Amino acid sequence: MTKFIFVTGGVVSGLGKGITSASLGMLMKARGFRTTNVKIDPYLNYDAGTMNPYQHGEVFVLDDGGEVDLDLGNYERFLDTNLTFDHNITTGKVYSAVIEKERKGEYLGATVQVIPHITNEIKERIRTIAKDYDVVVVEIGGTVGDIESMPFLEAARQMQLEEGRDNVAFVHVTYVPKLKVVGEQKTKPTQHSVKELRSLGIQPDAIVARSEDPLEENARRKISLFTNVPPEAVISAYDVEDTYEVPLMLEKEGLARYITKRLGLPEREPELDAWREMVERYKSLEDTVEIAIVGKYVKLADSYLSIKEALKHSSVANGVKVKIRWVEAEDLERHGFKLLEGVDGIIVPGGFGARGTEGKMMAARYARENDIPFLGICFGFQLTVVEFARNVLGLKGAHSTEIDPRTPYPVVDLMPEQRDLDRLGGTMRLGAYPVRIKPGTLAMKLYGKELVYERHRHRWEVNPEYIEKFEEAGLVFSGIAGDDGRRMEILELPEKSYFIATQFHPEFKSRPMNPAPVFRGLVKAAKEKKGL
Repeated sequence: MTKFIFVTGGVVSGLGKGITSASLGMLMKARGFRTTNVKIDPYLNYDAGTMNPYQHGEVFVLDDGGEVDLDLGNYERFLDTNLTFDHNITTGKVYSAVIEKERKGEYLGATVQVIPHITNEIKERIRTIAKDYDVVVVEIGGTVGDIESMPFLEAARQMQLEEGRDNVAFVHVTYVPKLKVVGEQKTKPTQHSVKELRSLGIQPDAIVARSEDPLEENARRKISLFTNVPPEAVISAYDVEDTYEVPLMLEKEGLARYITKRLGLPEREPELDAWREMVERYKSLEDTVEIAIVGKYVKLADSYLSIKEALKHSSVANGVKVKIRWVEAEDLERHGFKLLEGVDGIIVPGGFGARGTEGKMMAARYARENDIPFLGICFGFQLTVVEFARNVLGLKGAHSTEIDPRTPYPVVDLMPEQRDLDRLGGTMRLGAYPVRIKPGTLAMKLYGKELVYERHRHRWEVNPEYIEKFEEAGLVFSGIAGDDGRRMEILELPEKSYFIATQFHPEFKSRPMNPAPVFRGLVKAAKEKKGL
């Protein structure tokens, strides 16, 4: 039978429940169990697609086009797997499905209620995913006590009853603060959080205690006593330098070993040598390069989480640590190029809307004119095209029709199939599409193959009417959509040391042991520029 591990959170949000869940999934997979992770988001949105990154961090895009919570990105990176849209369950999805069934008369005249109809829908979705796996780690978003989470916690409680206690375990992630005034770790918030969980009928099997420093033995014993959890199942998860250390820390603390035993699974030694080596390599890096990320959401670094991770993966591959210089695009507009002085590389990431567009184009221009290694992504790709049109082709007022519908030179335009849509959610060009790469180009050197599949999230594209003009001026479109042959996917400037931009989001497929090629190339070029 499939074993289920539910991960809940208490005390405060933002404790690292996602990293804990990803780490636990990875440790079970490292033991040879077929493992997957599911994220439950209690918000009413159907998916993460229409959310501002300041609300919830980046929107992560899957191969099948699902726009999901950033934690699914962590799951993919830690488990080195590709997930589906079904791996993200939201309140919006659940209620939509239940109402649709009610409208079709599938409940045979019953009064439709949270219990059993909503909870049954939740359980059905979890079980559908579970069919092909030995272990399913289900992270329930939010904090215990939130009204939005109640139906999901109730569904989890019911699953333990229905599947049997031997097949369902609960891991509760909580916070243990250390007050400077007292100088000791305080367990009371954890006690109250577990009390709240138990009042819902759920007894945690293990507690992952998040704290700044390792958990003191006295605090461990106290938590064990007041929460009815064995001392060996009270896990110390203290702050570490890098998130990729977390699985190794949890393994050392015995979390996966305890849960394996609790669920009656065969005890096996995990295969962690390659992961451990990767972490050690990253921690031992001494040389650094500085890469600027010029964006419009830089006040919340999680808005660009996958880009940060792709740079980290590329650090290990190139033997040099990347230091990120966060540059607000609007600040660049106000204060000029001095904000970019001294950087070894520049990234202009995706985004929507007019704010900061001129600053992003300034960054592309600065990189082009000073031959600084450059990577433009999605909207960054489009604005690179606009900047080239204005300052190389001399097309004054050139723009994307997204920002200026009346531009005299619409070098970036809305895709034809996007013109008559009346909904924003889930209607972009989303997910993995084929990209055909031209021989003899930088893109071919980076990817090493003619056909690749990369993840997209856009409505606008390079206007085909201007492509000839761009190419005559030296811009090379080295990647073209493999499904229709008309969309430009990759551009590059061959005379520069490293100048490339992609319509797709390469960061979404980057993995710790297998960095996205364009990121690996950027860090390599930055390293060479610095003479390392």
